[in-house]
Amino acid sequence: MNTKFSKTLPLIAVLFFALISNAQERIVHGMVTTFDSIPLIDAEVQVRSTKQTVLTDTLGRFSVAVNPGERLKVSATGFFNQKVKLEEKTKFAAINLKLKPGEKNREYAIGYGHVSDRDKLNALASLNSDDLDFSQYSDIYDLIKGRFAGVQVVNGEIIIRGINSINSSSAALIVVDGVPVDGSALSSIPPVQVKSINVIKDGSSAIYGSRGANGVVLIETKRGDD
Repeated sequence: MNTKFSKTLPLIAVLFFALISNAQERIVHGMVTTFDSIPLIDAEVQVRSTKQTVLTDTLGRFSVAVNPGERLKVSATGFFNQKVKLEEKTKFAAINLKLKPGEKNREYAIGYGHVSDRDKLNALASLNSDDLDFSQYSDIYDLIKGRFAGVQVVNGEIIIRGINSINSSSAALIVVDGVPVDGSALSSIPPVQVKSINVIKDGSSAIYGSRGANGVVLIETKRGDD
């Protein structure tokens, strides 16, 4: 065998496999928020296989290079970590971190710069089953009425911003496990099955469009592993 060719062959093989590897790698963009609408700044996004780590920008955005079947670990001080598995065709990942219960974690979120608008975060009221025994309440209406300041229950409707008009509804939008539902659906959900309740009182509810104009009640129910 030609000596020059025999020396070149391994180099060609290395380049070939490098090209294959690069072809498999792709860029995924994403955004990290909390309460579905507040961008998280400097949240840490780590690619599990390569340990590549990036921080989100002032709009909560990030971009990372990933391999097929990749997993991301997303974290921020004061929030629960979240692991995200990317599907083969995923180009954009929307990740919503949950704020840990307690005033201290709310202060961490602001103090570490993850949330730049203190007023926006403080306009969100949060209640977690780890903080309170929900089973002591007869229904979700009773739970919400007794624990969220300024929130009323009137004729089976949850009122966050007061009664705006006699003719139009002042009821808040109810979202259960990410799905908007009619307020009457709450009567069929036992409080003991509820994991958390978040009330959005201010302009952050604009992400839900006109339906969120009267505020939003986000309810997360317990899953099998909770």
